[in-house]
Amino acid sequence: MTGRSVMRNDIILEDTTLRDGEQAPGIAWARPQKLELLRALIEAGVRWIEVGIPKMGGDELSFVAQAREYAEQARLIAWNRGLYDDIEQSMALGYDAIHIGLPTSDIHLQSSVGKSREWVCQRAVELIKTAKDRGVFVSISAEDVGRTELPFLQEYAGRVHEAGADRLRLSDTIGILNPESYAERVRAAKQAAPIDLQCHCHNDFGLAVANTLAGLQAGARYFHVCVNGIGERAGMPDLAQTVLALKHLYGHDTGVDTTQLPRLSRLVSTLTKTTIEPWRPVVGANVFAHESGIHSNGTLKDSKSFEPIAPEEVGGQRRIVIGKHSGRAALAHVLGQQGVDYDEKRLNELLDHVRTLSITKSGEVLAEELVTLYRDLPEQGRSLPN
Repeated sequence: MTGRSVMRNDIILEDTTLRDGEQAPGIAWARPQKLELLRALIEAGVRWIEVGIPKMGGDELSFVAQAREYAEQARLIAWNRGLYDDIEQSMALGYDAIHIGLPTSDIHLQSSVGKSREWVCQRAVELIKTAKDRGVFVSISAEDVGRTELPFLQEYAGRVHEAGADRLRLSDTIGILNPESYAERVRAAKQAAPIDLQCHCHNDFGLAVANTLAGLQAGARYFHVCVNGIGERAGMPDLAQTVLALKHLYGHDTGVDTTQLPRLSRLVSTLTKTTIEPWRPVVGANVFAHESGIHSNGTLKDSKSFEPIAPEEVGGQRRIVIGKHSGRAALAHVLGQQGVDYDEKRLNELLDHVRTLSITKSGEVLAEELVTLYRDLPEQGRSLPN
């Protein structure tokens, strides 16, 4: 619980499933689909949402324009390149909160835009002033912060703060940082300027959630998540995992209705035409399923024995699974649920047949199959035929 005394008490979750999430290769959503997801996010209690990129035009522009109808229910942010036309378009659409993407690493400055450090600082200052003169909330990036030299990151943080930016997004664009190095960058930026910082972590090494938590512990206020962790390459921090980790491990309530998390996950699974792994934290089918004898027995006696989260908290349902690793307690429990008046002395014998069937099926033995196995048990001293 060391994070309790360090993490700010006013941290803000911002979902970017509609922007960075949709940038996952092979994903393309039409306006009705994006509106459905926007409404679902709002219904789940998400209050900051990055909705998309107006400059893409076409259907994307239509959606971003229509999304403004929900501006009273959530703070909506439009994403822009570091170009005047982009931010002018977002403001013309009525957006009072925008993000400006600019790189700060030498490799991105040289390879992507062919500009100098001084150029990016000057461009940032000019774009911030253009938006702030219109009363707009301005978020701006330090893209590829993992390969940005710390002294320049600090200089950049100071310059964008002096220009009036409301937030600096520290984007680990290629996901190369670990929790210690990401936290180091948050602390460096925080020491350089009193500007709110945002965690934007990619999951290339499976550390997006951990890096986000480390960044928040180091003093960041905002953080990005995506439903099901979708996004560029290996994705972004998973919304459900981050919300539950903050709540249970750090004592922070993000305001998200955790009972809605499975619904959000299923919706995005449908929209992306992908499946949810059974062992996916929080929303997977196995999260509250118990098969091994010790786990099932302990859970039946006290659910807290092997469950860090109550299923009711996240709209889940506990299941005792019968299979190769089951024990007598699980068999008795399921038989009892099925209304079978069983003989406890025969559970060991039944267990042998359960394991054989489970291996034959390469999977779970269903409740009705268990009942059939029990009722087909031979008289004492006889074996079931092959």
